[in-house]
Amino acid sequence: MKLSFTNYRKTYGTVEVLNINDLTLDLGIYWVKGENGSGKSTLFKSIAGIIDFEGNIVLNQLLHSQKQTVEYRKRVNFAEAEPLFPEFLTGKELINLFSEAKNAPASQSEFYLSDMKMQTYINEPIGAYSSGMLKKLSIVLAFLGKAELILLDEPLITLDTESVKILYKWIEQKYTEEGVSFLISSHQALSFEGHIPAKTLILENRTLNFV
Repeated sequence: MKLSFTNYRKTYGTVEVLNINDLTLDLGIYWVKGENGSGKSTLFKSIAGIIDFEGNIVLNQLLHSQKQTVEYRKRVNFAEAEPLFPEFLTGKELINLFSEAKNAPASQSEFYLSDMKMQTYINEPIGAYSSGMLKKLSIVLAFLGKAELILLDEPLITLDTESVKILYKWIEQKYTEEGVSFLISSHQALSFEGHIPAKTLILENRTLNFV
């Protein structure tokens, strides 16, 4: 995996919120640190290809997030900090939609649902979900398919201790066994049992740099 920023700039009206002139991220697990309001969520949404910006974000020197959008989004998955889903759908219905869009293997979602112990409520309407249940659902969706890069925006918030351990296990497995990269924003330090070194990126003064 190689993710490149070239002349990337994001503004809201006349206000510039992010500016990354030239930065390349190779395979790895990246901890993105930054103060509240520093632009972490905006950065993640830009990388996910769901908001417009100036310049280029390119995956593997080939797929432009704003040009080859369909192929790009099959390879870049995203779990938002505060996910919002159609409340009338069940969790299972949403998973089926994502599985089809991401060309996920048939049994893939069942593994994640079982591991996170979500079977008891996955067929209920999403409108009845608690914040913790929504967070689990958003994380499962981010792991579906054959992504090369998974973006997790504040994934540890509202998760119980056991679910946090399971998430760490998933990240380690995806990274070591499938070569999937991760960008993770978190106010808590990342702690992997397998001694995987997380590289630290700092978002400050409207730009992103290695620490």
